Amino acid sequence: MFPEPRPAYTTVSTVVRVLVKKGFIDFKTYGKTNEYFPKVTKRSYAKKYFSGVFNGFFDQSASGFTSFFAKETDLSLTDLEEMKQIIEEQIKERKEGGNE
Repeated sequence: MFPEPRPAYTTVSTVVRVLVKKGFIDFKTYGKTNEYFPKVTKRSYAKKYFSGVFNGFFDQSASGFTSFFAKETDLSLTDLEEMKQIIEEQIKERKEGGNE
């Protein structure tokens, strides 16, 4: 399951207990065994996590985020062009839908 050196059972147990308490995972009990499963989707977790990063590091500044992301990461020209296309599509959809 884990490579050597494996974390202590109590460490894993503590992490799992915290994740249950925070509502990220849940479990079903079968006798003395628990089966754990996610309660949130990867997408909803990513959205919540990114919101914290966006607010904390970029003070809710879309231009600050965009500038950092475009200049400080090792994205290829193709990646940047794909991002530009996605943004242009969102702009078009919002203009047509009347959303700002």
